[in-house]
Amino acid sequence: MISRRTLLKVFGVFGFSLLSGERHAVAGFFSKAKNKMPPRLVENRFMRDGKALVGVAGAADVKAMVREAVSIIGGFSALNVRGKSVLVKPNVVSGQPSPATTNPEVVAAVVKILYEEGASKVYVGDMSAFATLSTKKNMKSSGIMQAAVDNGAEVVVFEDHEWIEVKLPEESIVKTAYVTEWIYRADVFINLPVVKTHRSASYSICLKNFIGCTHLKQRPYLIDTSLWEEIVADFNRAYSPDLNIVDGTVSMIEGGPWSGTTAKTGLIIASGDRVAADAVGLGIIKSFGKWDMVTGKGVWEQKQIKRAIEAGVGKSREEVRLVVGAGAEPLQGAEPPQGGRDFMDLIEKTRLHCGL
Repeated sequence: MISRRTLLKVFGVFGFSLLSGERHAVAGFFSKAKNKMPPRLVENRFMRDGKALVGVAGAADVKAMVREAVSIIGGFSALNVRGKSVLVKPNVVSGQPSPATTNPEVVAAVVKILYEEGASKVYVGDMSAFATLSTKKNMKSSGIMQAAVDNGAEVVVFEDHEWIEVKLPEESIVKTAYVTEWIYRADVFINLPVVKTHRSASYSICLKNFIGCTHLKQRPYLIDTSLWEEIVADFNRAYSPDLNIVDGTVSMIEGGPWSGTTAKTGLIIASGDRVAADAVGLGIIKSFGKWDMVTGKGVWEQKQIKRAIEAGVGKSREEVRLVVGAGAEPLQGAEPPQGGRDFMDLIEKTRLHCGL
C-alpha cells in the first residue's frame, strides 16, 4: 500500500537523519513495544443532561480565554489535578510557528493554570512528523519549549522513550497501535491541538493530534494513503484524553499541515469530547470558505468525524451542546471572512455549519 514516492521519502529522511546526527530517530523507527496495555480510556467529565459540552471563549488575554472556555463546561476542578502529574500534548508537527504548531502562549497559559489548580508536575510532550524530526529541535524553534520550561513544565520528546502495544477492536483498519508510554505515565492527559487544515487528512485538530503519540512506523502515510482519515480515527480508539483544549488564537484555513493561509480567529475551544471539539473547529474553518476538502461537505460528514462516531470515540451531533462564553470580546486585529466580523459573528457562522 506504500507508494514508491513515499518509500523514497522515507529513505531520504533516514539518510538526512544519519547525516545530521539524529541517529536516535532512525533507531526509533525500528524499535519495538516492550509492554502491552489495554486502551487508556476515561469517562467524559464535561457532560450536561446527557450531552457532551463544547465551550468556546474569545478575549484579548489568552489565559483568560483558556480559563473561561473550560469554566463554562464544568471547570478545571472536574479534572481533580491536585497532587497529580499532567501530560499536555500540543501539536509540534514541525518547528514552524503557530498555527502550524500550537501557539506557545496557549501552552504557557495551560501550564500556569494546571499549577494553579495544584498539579504536582506538568509535562509537555509530543513527537514531530517523520520528515521534520527531531522533536526537541522543533520544540525549541517553535517557542513551545521555552513556554513550557519558563512556566515550570518538563519537556518530553516521545521518540526518546518506550512504546506500549495496545490492541484495537477487530473492525479497526490497524489491529494494534504502538503508543508512547507517556499516555500511561501521567495521571491526567490534556490534548492541546491547533485549528488547521491538512492536505492529506482534510483537517488536523483533536483526533489528528493523537498521531503524534503513535510510533513512527504507524504514521498513516506508511499504512494506506487512501485511508488517512479513517486510520486517524481508528488510532483514537487507543486512548481518550481527560480534556481537549483547542488553540484557535490563529487558525490555518487553507493548506497545511506545515504551512498555509492563516486567520486571526482569537478563540479557545474546550471539550471532553474530541469529535465535538473537532466539529466546532471544522465549523470555524468552513466559515472562511477557502479549503475545498472541508467546505465541500458537511461538518458531520467528514471522514474523520464519521469514522470516530462509528467507533464510539465521540458523540454525534444530536448529543453535543455548544456553550459560548459570556465574556467574549471583538477579535483583536482579526481578518475574518467577508471582512470585519467579530467573535460573535464568527461563532454564529460556526454554529450554523455545525448544526449546534
